[in-house]
Amino acid sequence: MDSQAIYAAVNDRYGASARASTTSTGAYGKTVAQAFGYSASDLSSIPAEANLGLSCGNPLAIAGLKEGETVIDLGSGAGFDVFLAAKKLGETGRAIGVDMNDDMLATANKNKQKTNANNVEFIKSQITSIPLPSAVADVIISNCVINLVPDSEKHLVFHEMHRLLKPGGRVAVSDLLCKKDMPERIKNDMALYVGCIAGASKVEEYERWLKEAGFGEVMVVDAGSDVNVYIQTDEEGNLVGGPCCGDGLVEGSIGEVKKSGGCCGPSTEKEGGCEKPAEKAAGSCCAPKKETKAASSCCGSKKEEKPASSCCAPKKEEKTTSSCCGPKKEEKPDGVMPDLKAKHPDLDLNEWVGSYKIYAVKPSA
Repeated sequence: MDSQAIYAAVNDRYGASARASTTSTGAYGKTVAQAFGYSASDLSSIPAEANLGLSCGNPLAIAGLKEGETVIDLGSGAGFDVFLAAKKLGETGRAIGVDMNDDMLATANKNKQKTNANNVEFIKSQITSIPLPSAVADVIISNCVINLVPDSEKHLVFHEMHRLLKPGGRVAVSDLLCKKDMPERIKNDMALYVGCIAGASKVEEYERWLKEAGFGEVMVVDAGSDVNVYIQTDEEGNLVGGPCCGDGLVEGSIGEVKKSGGCCGPSTEKEGGCEKPAEKAAGSCCAPKKETKAASSCCGSKKEEKPASSCCAPKKEEKTTSSCCGPKKEEKPDGVMPDLKAKHPDLDLNEWVGSYKIYAVKPSA
């Protein structure tokens, strides 16, 4: 895909995510963040509007921050990791967030006012070329952002990290990396690119870029997190199951993954693990819907809903209708993850990408 088209789409959808944060309850972001390693105390210590549910790991867990250090967050969004880092750095430290999106920067600065953090600042820039002096940072972090940079420019990010770090400085990154080669239908899907899937690099590419930029002690480790949390979490923060007839989340603790027939329950000997249990509580995609009685209104009688033929039955597309109540408006998803969920609700993200922890050190000499 064209680089400028990618930047435009990323700017548009992440701007929408920032604007939507003003009306969100924050429950979705809380579930996603906890699935990737943040604690409840972490989340309660910063403004809820800073957490938009866009992380794919916790880079601060491997950064080893010390009081008085300077940290730069590449693609800082609404300030989530910046505010958490600032608490560890103390008054003598400095946390700098870098983002190219005006809406994200505006949201981050509003959140800064709520925290009264004097050691925090945000600057506008793409992360391939940042208007900061060389050797200014002790640590550079990034959380699910580098995958959004067009492939032809990704190597520039690692050279910029090396330039900005002091000798002995560290890189601590969480990012989605691909598990196998992606077909063209995925690589050319803009919703999947903006959703951090289609632009995911290979492990060996990440290692090569870091080493070519001059880093040593390079480590790239699969965190084993469940990436499907993005599309299996509703706006109230509840895990609602994944694609029918696939491995899915089982209700319970956040991120708990078990071999199951998705929302269809435990696997059986039958192919696909999709044998429907004799009895199952309503509310899952495997439970037949109860017939609803016709209701009278200005819109006319509602038709009875018939149960789906099986848990694997495809969902029917809902068309907009016109009536005395007026036509229904198509709702445009408010940002990155709503867009991804709307367009690819049944895609198993874990098949294609994993959440990785990346660590490297700039040599002292």
